[in-house]
Amino acid sequence: MSRPSSTYRVQLTPDFGFAQVAELAGYLRDLGVSHVYLSPILQSTPESRHGYDVIDHSRIREEFGGATGFREMAQQLAAHDLGVVVDIVPNHMNTVNAQFWSVLKDGPASPYANWFDIDWSEGKVALPVLWDDTDPYVDGDVLRYHDHAYPYPGHYRLADWREGPGYRRFFDVSSLIGLRVEDPSVLFATHEVIFWLLDEGLVDGLRVDHPDGLADPRGYLERLRARAGETWTVVEKILIGPERLPGDWACDGTTGYDVLNRVNGLFVDPAGKSPLVQLFADMTGQPPEYRPVMAQAKREVIDLFFGAEVGRLADAACKDPAAVRELLAAMPVYRAYVVPGEPPPPESVEIVELAAEACSPAVLPLAREVLYGSAEAIVRFQQACGPVMAKGVEDTALYRWYPLACLNEVGGEPDAFGVAVEEFHDFCAELRPYTMTTLSTHDTKRSEDVRARLSVLSEMPEEWAAAVSSWSSSVRFDPALDYLAWQNLMAAWPISVERFTDYLLKAAREAKTAISWINPDPSYERGLREFAEAAVRLPVGEFTSRIEPFAMSNSLGAKLVQLMMPGVPDVYQGNETTDFSLVDPDNRRPVTYPRKPESSWDAAKLLVTTQALRLRRRLGGAAPYRPLWAEGPSAEHVIAFARGDRPRAVAVATRLPVRLARSGWGSTSLTLPAGTWRDLLTGGLHTGRIPLAHLLSQYPVSLLERHDL
Repeated sequence: MSRPSSTYRVQLTPDFGFAQVAELAGYLRDLGVSHVYLSPILQSTPESRHGYDVIDHSRIREEFGGATGFREMAQQLAAHDLGVVVDIVPNHMNTVNAQFWSVLKDGPASPYANWFDIDWSEGKVALPVLWDDTDPYVDGDVLRYHDHAYPYPGHYRLADWREGPGYRRFFDVSSLIGLRVEDPSVLFATHEVIFWLLDEGLVDGLRVDHPDGLADPRGYLERLRARAGETWTVVEKILIGPERLPGDWACDGTTGYDVLNRVNGLFVDPAGKSPLVQLFADMTGQPPEYRPVMAQAKREVIDLFFGAEVGRLADAACKDPAAVRELLAAMPVYRAYVVPGEPPPPESVEIVELAAEACSPAVLPLAREVLYGSAEAIVRFQQACGPVMAKGVEDTALYRWYPLACLNEVGGEPDAFGVAVEEFHDFCAELRPYTMTTLSTHDTKRSEDVRARLSVLSEMPEEWAAAVSSWSSSVRFDPALDYLAWQNLMAAWPISVERFTDYLLKAAREAKTAISWINPDPSYERGLREFAEAAVRLPVGEFTSRIEPFAMSNSLGAKLVQLMMPGVPDVYQGNETTDFSLVDPDNRRPVTYPRKPESSWDAAKLLVTTQALRLRRRLGGAAPYRPLWAEGPSAEHVIAFARGDRPRAVAVATRLPVRLARSGWGSTSLTLPAGTWRDLLTGGLHTGRIPLAHLLSQYPVSLLERHDL
């Protein structure tokens, strides 16, 4: 099967496996997608709800139906002209696995010693545990400590969790040990099932999880492509600001966070920045600038979580650990793309040197070492930047600085309000034709429709401030949390007390200002639950209802742009209709199929999604993209572009709907390319200059297709 025209992401769980996916074949084919995109399928811990903790790379997960179930699902999907894309996890696996057990038992003599990135400097690998007064005990040939089991005796030592592990891990998760897929034998051993599925034609595409963790992502992708051929492959690469995917990575693009943040920005009014930042600062006591908050958060997580990683990097570079901490905290991206033995790219040199210049003079020699020094120093620095960014920014700073929470996304910059139409068109012109585009994923901080509601606040900051003031006068709890709570309560409305409480507990723990995952406070958590119960009883939904027409406009506009812009659009499970989910695990809740509209917003979103996906299948891949420009007094309120040769389709979406409602379209119009057109949403139109008041009279979006070809 050819490369996808679109994908539909499904979260597999022990309750929703291959047989259940097969049952969706007819529904997804009618929706218009070309490929079903599955979360990881290899054998993970039996109770895992996500699958990123693989324990056996030689088996397809039994809880999902095993190899037989996968084959039957793939055949059923193929009968409906649907292909399969799978999520693969080359960076890490769960520590409870046969290979690591062998290493713990036999040490460097184990046949699997080359699988893992282990620090043998002390002769034994350090295994972090949460100590208490309980002593480990011997049970036959096993040493047990609470729920942990280890070979007895072995080449390891139990260490306090604060010391960190004696091996590379995924972020700060010590139960996920890093794999050395830079070793070809490890790569093929951990990918044998994936390659078998590709060879048999049961899988058509790959999503590569967390390439930043790899020692050599470029080399890995080259080896993957050499074995998998031209299989469509995208990587979960987080790009910040102007950063772009390296041109020499052998893949089709990213999984779409770069696109998500730019599409989101189209519907945020930059004029709202000043009043919303002031409101945030007044309510929280936080500074009005984001960058100092981010820097402080990164310094804190380095000290809290990454002592072992700092120590190994300092040893490799022969530099002071304090300098390592400074440089890691100053790095603005997840990776600098330096490859040992090659001159570093000029962009990488600039990024690292600018970061070093913001530090003490002792950091400059370290910067030279991680750019031009030993292979180990270069690689360990690359592998340390990502975890610091992920934990310091995504999981800390974004929960501390949030004037407009729809901007607080993976790869997002919460102080960057708004994306201009011209800037968006320029971005689209640079996109790889088969990169993935998305609006919601299993890892987004909130769903696309929650963000659509929050975007409205950028156009009406005064009304929002008045509403928040009213609610806060009735219920308040923690200045560092309350304003985030009000934003998410309004935008996820209606929401149960249980879901809202769970979200706030996670937000507070991630922020680490009052409690954290490792420092609970029962009295604070009781107070938070009481706050959530009281807040949900307030008439917050009245404000949500008042902005609903504008939020719907933002939602439909973002959806149409994402589905029709360059790239391969992905629809996250259930998001063909409205979804008001917050961060995981909330956004991984079971989805009921088929999706049936329960509101006018649902009906419109399902229509837009279906029509756009079906059109994308007809257009084929890599259709040319042409920006279109509106003219007239309200031209700034439209984003429009044409796709295909001659061209064949036009997408038009309304933006900044609150201000538009106050002024109206007036004489604003759009010139369509020559040809005969039929509006798929609003009925027949003729060629030429089209008044936007007519084109967007029924819906805030319009999708036209040319039928004279």
